[in-house]
Amino acid sequence: MEEKKDEKKKILAIDSSGLVASVAVMCGDELTAEYTVNYKKTHSQTLLPMLEEVKKMTDLDLDSVDAIAVAAGPGSFTGLRIGSATAKGLGLALDKPLVAVPTVDGLAFNLYGTEKYVCPIMDARRNQVYTGVYRFERQGEQYVLKAVKEQCAVSIDEIIDFLNEAGEEVVFLGDGVPVFRENIAAGSKVPYSFAPAHMNRQRAASIAALGMVYLKQGKVQTAAEHAPEYLRMSQAERERIERS
Repeated sequence: MEEKKDEKKKILAIDSSGLVASVAVMCGDELTAEYTVNYKKTHSQTLLPMLEEVKKMTDLDLDSVDAIAVAAGPGSFTGLRIGSATAKGLGLALDKPLVAVPTVDGLAFNLYGTEKYVCPIMDARRNQVYTGVYRFERQGEQYVLKAVKEQCAVSIDEIIDFLNEAGEEVVFLGDGVPVFRENIAAGSKVPYSFAPAHMNRQRAASIAALGMVYLKQGKVQTAAEHAPEYLRMSQAERERIERS
């Protein structure tokens, strides 16, 4: 009976870690709504109106939400701050826990169940990527996401070298693909492919689905505890250190 109760947990998910803004609602194993936009507008303009539209279209009572899942970083410094502030504000107002989902893990979860290695790459500028390497391990009727290489900020060449040494076929996805496609083609010694359009960017649905796994495992935090995981300093912080 307890298991059935867990299956009906409701999660509101937010991802504004990159170029995409995305909001989703998931109840148990059912995706109730997802609103995703990849266009030239700032997340401060889009995220709250998107959330309001989802709320209106699904008659969502925010008090009925059990937790708020948020893409916790790495990613765009501004985007992460907007997503974090939105999630924290909702968590504090509603007295709900937050589920921090690593951005790169969430991207990898787009390709749930694949037998290939999964390598999300987000353009981090300065010839670097936010990345990681993942595989899915079958456990009973489900697949579990396993990190072969935890999310990190490294050069594109370093992650290609890691994949070559691993010797496994790999699928790339993320906004770093169009930026580093030539590097991948020139440096890869293993079979590789690129995820299709409906799987190759951040999706709040994946944050919700992975967030549901974490929620059932008790991996939650209070709104006050939550802080984005940047993995490296912002450009402004680097410039300030260089001047000092």
